Amino acid sequence: MPPPTATPDAPLLHVRDLRVTFTTPRGTVRAVDSLDFTVEAGRTLGIVGESGSGKSVTSLAVMGLHREGAEVTGSVTLAGRELNRLGEKELSAVRGRRMAMIFQDPLSSLHPYYTVGEQIAEHFRVHFKAGRAAARRRAVDMLGEVGIPEPARRAGEYPHQFSGGMRQRAMIAMALACEPDLLIADEPTTALDVTVQAQILELIARLQQERGLGVVMITHDLGVVARVAHEVLVMYGGRAVERAPVDALFADPAHPYTRGLLDSLPRLDTADDVPLPSIPGSPPSLLAPAPGCAFAPRCPRAAAPCTGTRPPFETYGDRPERGVACHFPGDPRPAGAGTRSAEEAAR
Repeated sequence: MPPPTATPDAPLLHVRDLRVTFTTPRGTVRAVDSLDFTVEAGRTLGIVGESGSGKSVTSLAVMGLHREGAEVTGSVTLAGRELNRLGEKELSAVRGRRMAMIFQDPLSSLHPYYTVGEQIAEHFRVHFKAGRAAARRRAVDMLGEVGIPEPARRAGEYPHQFSGGMRQRAMIAMALACEPDLLIADEPTTALDVTVQAQILELIARLQQERGLGVVMITHDLGVVARVAHEVLVMYGGRAVERAPVDALFADPAHPYTRGLLDSLPRLDTADDVPLPSIPGSPPSLLAPAPGCAFAPRCPRAAAPCTGTRPPFETYGDRPERGVACHFPGDPRPAGAGTRSAEEAAR
């Protein structure tokens, strides 16, 4: 039976009421709390937020990679198939074949004792039951497709013989070797210099366009989001606080936290001696979430309802694709004050 595929009326990935908790000696950590989002085929969703906001925990939950000690509830549907109901054997057949993930540190993700080509070939063989020669050819072809020169020779080298950018390209080659429908990229450019970052992002965008991939780009860098994403989901304290098309988010942020993230971006039109604005305070404890808005202690617009009642996630403005969880959404400053386009932020 062929694998299920997304239909025009259904998204490729649909996450509903996702909750991830961890039991610790200090109590229960609510790392992800009632999260909803969708990803369309051929589109990129950027998930942004500070460290500890739940971005990576979300990606691991979608992939089914959380180990014992994590409780994952809710629904994760890929091309119409409910993943949270699958056993480990069934999920392993989906993972790598229908969905794949690339990580922040490729050196720790690649095995040091096997050549890069062997690792890509083995990944391909697991899902397609191919012979060694065919899998080796596939590995070389994929290394060439992601822009690694002399792929036949480099396939015989070990991860430590690759530069950081080349290792990340090798990880992309491995992730896409089985032609998945969904690619999750968790901080894929954090450890790379600016030039290599741009090359990796351009590579992912090109491969997405050629293959019609749905992509989830997890990052703390709004410049990366502006460069590659079609839509943005902003997370704070394990919850979604805003969702918007990328252009709308940069032009008219609805949540004060989103505004704080955008204000902290460096600007070319600001004097060198002017310090960057920052969001005061610290991220919330996930052991004992506040009863109201998690951002209230750091919010310049917080009022009585913010500390007592959790704001629901509701449609913002007249665009159904926009949503925000805030009692007082919108920017009180004059229209356009301090904003910039996504194109400016991507530079």
